[in-house]
Amino acid sequence: MSSLANWSYTATATIWRRIRDADGSDTDGGGQPYGWKAPVAFMMDYQGGLSAKIGDLGREIVVKNTIWTEYATAREGDYILIGASSASVPPEEADEIRQVIRFADTFERIADDFALITGV
Repeated sequence: MSSLANWSYTATATIWRRIRDADGSDTDGGGQPYGWKAPVAFMMDYQGGLSAKIGDLGREIVVKNTIWTEYATAREGDYILIGASSASVPPEEADEIRQVIRFADTFERIADDFALITGV
C-alpha cells in the first residue's frame, strides 16, 4: 500500500467476486451462475450519494456508492459491502459493482487506485 493510501484508506469493505470461466463468463451454458469466491476484506474509503435519472417511465432516484481503494481485482458484477463480513454469499445489503475506474498512483507509482461504483 502506498503511503498516501495508508492514511486515506481507513475503512474496511468486503467483496464477493463472481466465479468466472476462462472466457470471463459468470454463467454456464444454461445461464446458471457459477457462484461466488470466498469473501475478501480490504481497506478503502467511500462516499454515498443519490442521483436522479430520467428514463422512459419518468424520473427515478438511483442510489450509488463510490468506493476508493487500491484493491485491483474487483470487476463489474461483483458485490461489495461497506464493513467486514464472513458470509459465504453476498448479504442482501451488499451492492453490485456497476463500474470500475482506474487511476494512476501519481506520486509513488506503487499501486494504482480504483473507484468502484455501485448502484441499484
